[in-house]
Amino acid sequence: MLRHMLLLTAFTLGGLQGFVHAASSPSGSEGGGALNLEQAHPGPESAASADIGNTSIQALAAVSGGVVYAGSFGMGIFRSTDRGGSWVASNEGLTDPFVLCLTSGKDGAIYAGTFRGGVFRSRDAGKSWQPINKGLKRLEVKALMMDAKGLYAGTGDGVYLLNAAQDHWKVVTAGLDEILVHALARTDDGTLYAGTSGKGVHSYKERSSGWTRLRQGLRDHEGLVENFIRVLAVDKEQAVYAGTFDGGVFRSADAGKTWLPISRALPNDSIRGLISNERGVYVATGRGIFKTVDKGRQWVPLNKGLNNLSVQVLIEAGKGAFYAGTSSGVFRSDDDGLTWTAVSQGLEGESIAPFKFN
Repeated sequence: MLRHMLLLTAFTLGGLQGFVHAASSPSGSEGGGALNLEQAHPGPESAASADIGNTSIQALAAVSGGVVYAGSFGMGIFRSTDRGGSWVASNEGLTDPFVLCLTSGKDGAIYAGTFRGGVFRSRDAGKSWQPINKGLKRLEVKALMMDAKGLYAGTGDGVYLLNAAQDHWKVVTAGLDEILVHALARTDDGTLYAGTSGKGVHSYKERSSGWTRLRQGLRDHEGLVENFIRVLAVDKEQAVYAGTFDGGVFRSADAGKTWLPISRALPNDSIRGLISNERGVYVATGRGIFKTVDKGRQWVPLNKGLNNLSVQVLIEAGKGAFYAGTSSGVFRSDDDGLTWTAVSQGLEGESIAPFKFN
């Protein structure tokens, strides 16, 4: 009961945050529109604590040659050419310094999703950024995913696919209007999955009528249904994993028809990152990083050297290599998460507040 009272408080604050954003932003989106209470959701975990020398990293992307990009909440994007050994700010043309997600394309382009400025693209290794927002109804972009079909964006108004030839976004299909999408994943059979704020997990197959809500729900070990989804992942068996804001991790082996909670052994149920590879499943939580090789029956902590356990994002950068973004910078592991080294030199500056009260 206490956990859900605290969660309700977080959602209430998230709703207030969204209200302030809608009231203070000149447009908020190309289409405008009133605030939908379904949009209420917790904001970035560490926004309130970001200050000088305490860079909250919300997004990471690693490309070839040891180049890494880090997206911060309030200080824009940083770039490293030496696997995080040193960082420099990379913000020319980036009009929104609140970066929520990053991804890269096969052509070397880097894409950034922001809190209120939509999507930005860099084709010159982060030296400059250009907005690509034509067709987007709302400019809050929580998730970016690149696959063979192109670039997908999870926004405050569903899922969009970029027409690269025209630099124009088109909604993927009906069914997620006015719903905030936090996470995206795709299985090998072409099924898309969207993790939403308050509406659970949806799936979509081409030539179907639209998004389908997987209504069996994600019922945790306390018997409560968790509908606020933060991250998604797919394993080698094509099972789908869903990490929730405050209800742990779930696994579905039948395309989302049923879900099993697999995180009872975790010390923290706030899931911020999910990675599945041939060596296991890794989760980033509010109390560190953990790994399971037996579908959640046991979780092994991977926190040696990780002196900030408030992990915001976790990415894989080659076999055995990981980067973790925390509320105070970046850490790197070169041994499958067994040990971590702080790599935050240059991740400094003064964060600005996302909201200003007049």
